[in-house]
Amino acid sequence: MQNKLSRVFIFFGLLMLQACAGQSHLVQDELETVTKEHLKYYLYYPEDYFESTNKEFGLLLFLHGGGESGRDVEEIKDTGPPKMLVEGKQFPFLILAPQNPHEKKWWNTDAVVQLLDSVVQTNRVDMNRIYLTGLSRGGSASWELATQYPEKFAAMAVVCGMAPLPYAHWIDKEMSIWVFHGDKDDVINVEESDKMVDKLREMGYDVRYTRYKGVGHNAWDRAYTTDSLYTWLASKKRIK
Repeated sequence: MQNKLSRVFIFFGLLMLQACAGQSHLVQDELETVTKEHLKYYLYYPEDYFESTNKEFGLLLFLHGGGESGRDVEEIKDTGPPKMLVEGKQFPFLILAPQNPHEKKWWNTDAVVQLLDSVVQTNRVDMNRIYLTGLSRGGSASWELATQYPEKFAAMAVVCGMAPLPYAHWIDKEMSIWVFHGDKDDVINVEESDKMVDKLREMGYDVRYTRYKGVGHNAWDRAYTTDSLYTWLASKKRIK
């Protein structure tokens, strides 16, 4: 009799173990993470910056594309405003050009903003005249920054960047936008910009759109040599 009872208890014990094994266990916990980024960058000062100790200047944040990511920092000078600086062009505002240290990763936009804030705090920068521009991967990051920090920038120029349509709802209407894209782009389809521009205009945003006919992914050579782009940027100021 005792052996029979033992077998019964063992049988029911096995059933209980199987039942417990089929249940999930939801455990609440937390972990504070710390993410660090090593950002190399160039910072340009206008010619008259050091002549007056009271004057404040605008600042343009430039984000390069994937071709310069994770490489020699000198390659930042191959495109966009840094290239024009090397060629002798002068600008009326500071230009901050960081490098994405990761060849195959997106921009760490939180780290970029930490760098931007540090530069703004240690220089004579007008907080109401901070501008944003980027090309390709940097253009995509520009759209992202515009949604994450909607009240930081007075104007933004995006060149052939990916533009997730839901971002349109998070962008501040006080920020002016100029979009550039080539209609033959086989890397980031021009429809990315087409749809975003249409959506923003439908919502009443101030948007300019330059759609280059017959131009592929490299729309930046034409966009960044457009002199009116810089006069347009310099004319923008946030009203707070």
